[in-house]
Amino acid sequence: MRVGAINRAGVRGLGGFAAAASSLRRIWTRAAQAALDLALPTLCVACREPVAGEGVCAQCWSQLSFIAPPYCEKLGIPFVYDPGPGLLSMQAIAAPPAYSRARAAVRYDEVAKALVHGLKFHDRTDLAPTMGRWMARAGQPLLADADLLVPVPLHWRRGFSRRYNQSGALAQVIGRQAKLPVAVEALQRVRPTAHQIGLSRSERAANVQGAFKVPKHRKPEIQGRRIVLVDDVLTSGATVDACARALLRARAASVDVLVFARVVDTLKSPI
Repeated sequence: MRVGAINRAGVRGLGGFAAAASSLRRIWTRAAQAALDLALPTLCVACREPVAGEGVCAQCWSQLSFIAPPYCEKLGIPFVYDPGPGLLSMQAIAAPPAYSRARAAVRYDEVAKALVHGLKFHDRTDLAPTMGRWMARAGQPLLADADLLVPVPLHWRRGFSRRYNQSGALAQVIGRQAKLPVAVEALQRVRPTAHQIGLSRSERAANVQGAFKVPKHRKPEIQGRRIVLVDDVLTSGATVDACARALLRARAASVDVLVFARVVDTLKSPI
C-alpha cells in the first residue's frame, strides 16, 4: 500500500474514532443528566422551589405577563388601552423595521428573564418545550402565513462555547407545533459581535450591522419564502432587524419575527 493511501486510511480512522468518542460523550451526558434528574428534583428557575417538570412553579407562572391584544400591529408592543384596530405604536411609526410583524409571548420581566437566562446560559434545555409552546400560541397568525422558520444564529465561536443555540432550540419546538420546517443554517452570523447588554439603541444597531448573511448555496431555500425569524428576547430590535435585512437581500418574500419575551416601555403611548 502506498504511503498516501496509508495516511488517508489513518485520517479516516482518526475521524471515526473522534466521531465515536463524541457520540459516547453525548450518551454519557444524557445518562448522567437522567440520573441527576432522578436523584434531585427540578427547581423553579425563578424562585428555586421544587417544581414538577415545567421549569417554573405555579406562583412564578402566575407572575408572568403574557402579551395579548390590544397591541401594535407591526411591533406587537402591548397597549395599556385599546386605541382601535390598525393603529401603530410611536416606535413603529418613528423607526419602521425591515420585518413585517413581531410577536412575543411575554413581557421581559424578572420571571421571564430567569427563564431566558436558564435556557441561554445554564444548560436548562428542558425549558425550551414550554417556552416554545407559549411562543407558538402567541405567534399563531404569523405561523399560519409562514413557509419556513429561521432561528437567529450564533457566531460559531459563541456556539462552540455555549454548545447549543437557544433560538434554534425554540425554533425546533415551534416547528413541531406549527408543522413548519426549520432552516437552522440558512442564516449565518459571519462576524462575532459584542453582547448587546448595556449598549444604546444606536450602538446596538452598529454592533450588528453587516453581521448576518445567507450563504450563497442556501439562497434558493430562502427565495420567495415567507419567513418567521425566531429569537429569545427582543429589546431594541437591532439584531432581528439586521437578520431580516439579510433574509430580504436573499429575496425572502417577507420576514416576521417571533420571540419569547420583549422589553416593553409602558411610558410610550400609541398614536
